[in-house]
Amino acid sequence: MPQVHKYDVVIVGAGGAGMRAALESSKRVRTAVLTKLYPTRSHTGAAQGGMCAALANVEEDNWEWHTFDTIKGGDYLVDQDAAEIMAKEAIDAVLDLEKMGLPFSRTPEGRIDQRRFGGHTRNHGEAAVRRACYAADRTGHMILQTLYQQCIKQNVEFYNEFYVLDLLMNDGEVSGVVAYELSTGELHVFQAKSVVFATGGFGRVFKTTSNALSLTGDGMGVVWRRGLPLEDMEFYQFHPTGLAGLGILLTEGARGEGGILRNDAGERFMERYAPTIKDLAPRDMVSRAIYTEVRQGRGCGPNKEYVLLDLTHIPAEQLEAKLPDITEFSRTYLGIDPVTEPVPIYPTAHYAMGGIPTDIDARALRDNQHVVPGLYAAGEAACVSVHGANRLGTNSLLDINVFGRRAGLAAAEYAATAHFVDLPDQPESDVRQLIDRLLNGTGGERTGAIRAELQQTMDDHASVYRTDTTLKQAEVDVAELKRRYLEVTVQDKGLRYNTDVLEAVELGFLLDLAEVVVVSARARNESRGGHFREDYPNRDDVNFMRHTMAYRETDAEGNEEIRLDYKPVTVTRYQPMERKY
Repeated sequence: MPQVHKYDVVIVGAGGAGMRAALESSKRVRTAVLTKLYPTRSHTGAAQGGMCAALANVEEDNWEWHTFDTIKGGDYLVDQDAAEIMAKEAIDAVLDLEKMGLPFSRTPEGRIDQRRFGGHTRNHGEAAVRRACYAADRTGHMILQTLYQQCIKQNVEFYNEFYVLDLLMNDGEVSGVVAYELSTGELHVFQAKSVVFATGGFGRVFKTTSNALSLTGDGMGVVWRRGLPLEDMEFYQFHPTGLAGLGILLTEGARGEGGILRNDAGERFMERYAPTIKDLAPRDMVSRAIYTEVRQGRGCGPNKEYVLLDLTHIPAEQLEAKLPDITEFSRTYLGIDPVTEPVPIYPTAHYAMGGIPTDIDARALRDNQHVVPGLYAAGEAACVSVHGANRLGTNSLLDINVFGRRAGLAAAEYAATAHFVDLPDQPESDVRQLIDRLLNGTGGERTGAIRAELQQTMDDHASVYRTDTTLKQAEVDVAELKRRYLEVTVQDKGLRYNTDVLEAVELGFLLDLAEVVVVSARARNESRGGHFREDYPNRDDVNFMRHTMAYRETDAEGNEEIRLDYKPVTVTRYQPMERKY
């Protein structure tokens, strides 16, 4: 029998969204945070450039302009009620972090400094605006450390290196989760009135990615396997400026400080694609521009396979003060000093706009109208749809703080009056069966080989540019890899710190999510935001101004299949218009 723990609220994930939720929930009810990593190793710490809010510390700004930019940047697939909430609450979210002690970069007058970021404008697109609050280029790291310090101060209970592998439900209500303890190999059942998933994204489904090895979509995968939907999974963002060949991210803040993208002729090519705000266009547009330059033979290097980020005109002291990490990355990984040489860059898989569908109070949805009692989600694992078809830079750190806080509040309020739902008989049985199959498998397939083939086919067939033909190939490849996955054999048969087993479990989640991505993308016969179909190059508001809702179902023969449904976009003030920059 597994150990059984009882908490009012269980939060899965200890990144920015999870810890922000924990700060609110633990003030009100008994709360546990389960995390597969030590909290300060969570991927929020890799976010570099900033967290936006219309503070107007440096120049005129207001939350309505921020709302419009978020909606326009998301190619009008953004739910506008959620965007309004995020932009309004952004100001207090930044000030809350300041009061917690976050060391923001400052203006000479001592105010929080702000800089430009892609897609953020004044007066509904007139010109770029300084809206991103930042701590050099370590903003996410500072947020993570600050929130963790506050959680320790508040005596939040952490269970570190506990992998949540199943969601327990009884008659449609949440009753808890099952977790695998890495240090012992034991299973633990956490009975809870409310469960919050804040487990981040699934960038490891791609080969070239800015995401850490841990970002395997576990939370989304667990929810998916319990028959709950995933929303807008076809929309995946490729960040324009990954170090060429590596995918390691160079923050958009580099262009916010004045960096320029150049092709092999030294031309500032973004002037042709976004004549108003040039290099500060939204990420989907810049990524496609870079791909286009390379495809048309204007790339740089011996094989013409990247473009250059030119920072050489920026004073060295400014680079060292405001962008210390990316200058160090460039020197360390490429042997290039950005003070004197342009840096080779190419788009890298970065952020999932889709995820577990939620309402504005972070309550997870069973379908278009009904919530799942006791289930919540926030951050990249969730889709409240403040990002629509393309997330603007700095809106991710804002999202985790605004909706992480809302998730913690809502989960605690629900738990304060709800009862514990009875656990199912042998609640750990599904996880036990999965782990036993992997430990005792004799099929001979290796996790690493299947994962490498998955990442290659997703890079080749489902990245920045897509067609029905490429997506069909990805769909066929993923189906074959899922069949082979049933024959996976792990070499480590032990219990303690068996990362071999956990990598195999994570691969199962990646395969599930990759299939949802390609099936959803094949059905969306248009181009919008991060989803660009070369065979359908125009946006189609008549047929596709709607969210994709994917459901996992089983047919009469017991075969799994994906059913697609749709959900209307919430429009309050801004009607869809042409997306010019």
